[in-house]
Amino acid sequence: MALLITGRRFIRDLENAGALGIYVPLEGGFEGRYLRRLRGAGYVVLPVSAPGLGDLPAYLTQTHGIRPPHLGKSTIGSTDWGIQVYFLPPVVSYHMESLPPKAKGLVLWLIDGKKLDRQELEYLSILPSLEPKVKVVIELGGDRQFRWLPLKDCIH
Repeated sequence: MALLITGRRFIRDLENAGALGIYVPLEGGFEGRYLRRLRGAGYVVLPVSAPGLGDLPAYLTQTHGIRPPHLGKSTIGSTDWGIQVYFLPPVVSYHMESLPPKAKGLVLWLIDGKKLDRQELEYLSILPSLEPKVKVVIELGGDRQFRWLPLKDCIH
């Protein structure tokens, strides 16, 4: 029966809602099918692990600084604490600039999104309205079958 899945309804619901919360079977395999369907429909898919992202607006849409762990060593750096700060480009904006000309848009696929809090889920639900070519899919948990809901309906 899995061979009959075309993914048209999933893609249509994603385009209408902008952000979907999905529940996947724990044995896996279904996410790959839907990722392949999205790529076939003209989207560029960016899989990202949700835990440890930090400040989502800064990480996704703004240049942000990071400090690597010191690992018990101190460096002679140009900062007050001796820790070098590295600045990274925004993930979504960077990938939006490098989209192929015929691409429909960028799908941000967040793995293990059940660890995100309500405020972060609310931001991700409005991100497609801020960036119209960006769509968001978040894995929110397990279920016996692959199912999805608009993300705004998944926020409790």
